[in-house]
Amino acid sequence: MYFKQFYLGCLAHASYLVGDGGEAAVIDPQRDVDQYLAEAAAAGVVIKHVIETHLHADFVSGHRELAGRTGARIYLGRGSGATFPHAAVGDGDEIRIGRVTLRFLSTPGHTPESISVVIADAGSGRPEKLLTGDTLFIGDVGRPDLVSARGYSSEEMAAMLYDSLHEKILTLPDPVEVYPAHGAGSACGRDIAKETSSTLGIQRAVNWALQPMPKSEFVRRMVENLPAPPPYFGFDAEMNRRGAGPLDERSLAALSPADVEKLAQSGSTLLDVRSADAFGRGHILGSINLGLDGQFASWAGTLLTLTAPVVIIAEDEARAREAAVRLARVGIDHVAGYLVDGVEGWSRAGRTLAAIRQVSVGDLQAQLASHALAVLDVRRPAEHASAHIPASVNVPLAELEARVGELDPRRPLAVACAAGYRSSAACSLLERHGFRSLVNVTGGTSAWMNAGLPVGGAHQPR
Repeated sequence: MYFKQFYLGCLAHASYLVGDGGEAAVIDPQRDVDQYLAEAAAAGVVIKHVIETHLHADFVSGHRELAGRTGARIYLGRGSGATFPHAAVGDGDEIRIGRVTLRFLSTPGHTPESISVVIADAGSGRPEKLLTGDTLFIGDVGRPDLVSARGYSSEEMAAMLYDSLHEKILTLPDPVEVYPAHGAGSACGRDIAKETSSTLGIQRAVNWALQPMPKSEFVRRMVENLPAPPPYFGFDAEMNRRGAGPLDERSLAALSPADVEKLAQSGSTLLDVRSADAFGRGHILGSINLGLDGQFASWAGTLLTLTAPVVIIAEDEARAREAAVRLARVGIDHVAGYLVDGVEGWSRAGRTLAAIRQVSVGDLQAQLASHALAVLDVRRPAEHASAHIPASVNVPLAELEARVGELDPRRPLAVACAAGYRSSAACSLLERHGFRSLVNVTGGTSAWMNAGLPVGGAHQPR
């Protein structure tokens, strides 16, 4: 058997290729599918099957394009409501690939149509691997609150998940290897471990959700203190229900500064994908900074208007094209183009650039001592509660646009996060709302703590 995990760090997304006897299946493919075709060709197998463990909400799948380019059949759990041709599967259904059997388990809970895939030896029937989608993660399980629009409460879904875990997954033997669809950083769970695979025996011992507890206790723990899902989740789930169009039809226009000005005036989003430091040194006023080297796609889906055209500002065309693909992975398809020669070309054309000062934690401490500025912490509430710069105000980045009225644009403001990525994005959003006395804290709270400076929160020194 040929088996490979593809891990996309930007979205904490894992997909898989399983092959034997000259045939293969791809499970939970990302939007851009060339890597699966290349891998299958190198392994000497033909992709005959495309399996979705559920209708994903956190990324746009490439299932339709992959099926269109290979002639493969698409499989989804029963009750998905998908509008494209597919086979609806559940308990008892299976596919054969050479000497390997892929057996489907109906495991609702994250979504009603969720399935898991048991990979077994076709001769002995012995299960070897389990592809769990978003039902079971390493160290966690899938959140139950993403399908309220389909008529299910979080409590109902959590109860289904409990049954799926105990009546289906935990009946398999301990040596079975567990491969989920996501790793640490995915918003589809709350505390996913950094490992991207495990065994059922290890998870039975360490995963909180698999410990003995009454169903009522499991449901209570699953639904309490759930963070709001990112706003693009519903949009992406609907795209996946219809099936996204192919990426190979997309093009990226080269735009002059005059073109960009017109697009900005007509409502396009200017998206600067350079680093926080480069953005701080000089950028187009009104642009949003989301660096390609962070969790770019998920933050783009969270902070950008999904249907507004996007103009990409990057160091060069290659980085702009990379940004366009990453945007497409979360369903942002309306990319108007990229600014030729970036901010340098903008400046040469006589346009002005704005700047946001980058401040070290040492300089920040000195300014705080003189009460020269306030501090805004844009990390998640749990991060802020654990440890923070004293007297900092916490407004999470995902909520900043809605809560900007709580802040005084006339007061100098230092913006911090864990390392400087989210805070630079926050500075760019605040600048769009008229804040002009902004500084971005280089290295964020991590640098503050590493410097041994005073810390508020649960981890403050006693």
